[in-house]
Amino acid sequence: MKAVTLFADWDPKPDFKLGPKDIEGKQTYLGSKVWRNPRIEIVEHDIPEPGPEEVLIEVKACGICGSDVHMAEPDKDGYILYPGLTGFPTILGHELSGVVVKAGERAFDKTTNKPFKGGELVCAEEMVWCGSCKPCADGYPNHCERLDEIGFNINGAFAKYIVLPAKLLWSLEPLRKRYKDEEIFLAGSLVEPTSVAYNAVIERGGGIRPGDNVVICGGGPIGLAACAILKRQGAANVILSEPQPERAELGLKMGADHVINPLEKDFAEEVLRLTDGMGANLYLEATGLPDKVYPGIEQAIWEGRTLNSTVVIVARADAKIPVTGEVLQVRRARIIGAQGHSGHGTFPRVIQAMASGMDMLPLITKKISLEEVPENIIELRTNRKDCKITCVMD
Repeated sequence: MKAVTLFADWDPKPDFKLGPKDIEGKQTYLGSKVWRNPRIEIVEHDIPEPGPEEVLIEVKACGICGSDVHMAEPDKDGYILYPGLTGFPTILGHELSGVVVKAGERAFDKTTNKPFKGGELVCAEEMVWCGSCKPCADGYPNHCERLDEIGFNINGAFAKYIVLPAKLLWSLEPLRKRYKDEEIFLAGSLVEPTSVAYNAVIERGGGIRPGDNVVICGGGPIGLAACAILKRQGAANVILSEPQPERAELGLKMGADHVINPLEKDFAEEVLRLTDGMGANLYLEATGLPDKVYPGIEQAIWEGRTLNSTVVIVARADAKIPVTGEVLQVRRARIIGAQGHSGHGTFPRVIQAMASGMDMLPLITKKISLEEVPENIIELRTNRKDCKITCVMD
């Protein structure tokens, strides 16, 4: 089968030290410090066979993520931009939906608590957690000590077929209430990025009370999904900070009440104006530019009248932010990191929210074929007009 595969050279920077979970020449948890000269190719792979607790899935749709772009994008010295877990070569793609083709004898469907029969419509978590390390046992699968990630260090879904552990799969049957045919799979491919946003603002950020104000920095898929989730949760004002007109307009469709262009207006002043001087209860950093964005958030917290603000950092970036401790102390504010989407019932809740009316399909602004994936990953380095580009399999 043809598959979109990323190759890169293992060439550690001088300050890199091999960590306890790194594998020399194969994988690292600090991708941007090791991998150099990334290149995307469409190459032939064997169709994988499922093990006893695994499922073979025919992929129907898979979205391009910003992580795919950053893994394939070099800096001025040729090193990839993505800072996290990576192991190459690997098939890219992790925002997937598809149909079960066959399954191992111990591969159970969580919907029925019986073995998969074949024909089930599913989506999948991207984080392959072990279930037996201390973080997993403590209920934190997103921080598994033996973590693998689909499309990052193990083969992903920009291919006709993929084999995955059954424990990662979630049924898309509830989506039949609202979607049919291809739309089910398009919506299913959006469950993973929407779950990242849900984990950030609900599970890690603690959610909000109806009537609270929220600010979303960054109108990419995660930021826009957060707009939909928080508006549905009852936010009085969902304020999106996004300079790209197309994404700003899409933000208004997804639940934002106001949009700030931070290149044209002072971010903190606008947040305070739109909230009558109160500021926000929750700020989401989803731009990947925390060093540039956080000072404005901090100013809004300092000058606003809202106590107990939460700042959630969800975008991945190898950048330090300037934090004034006095602001956090005096305003009783906090900064929280959010990684992943697994556990805590996040996937089934997102699927049910989508089935009951939280329509995420507007996020998909372009549909492409498998052969078009490499050029579109490269194009997304500079193209901010499109939101979610999704590969639809033949």
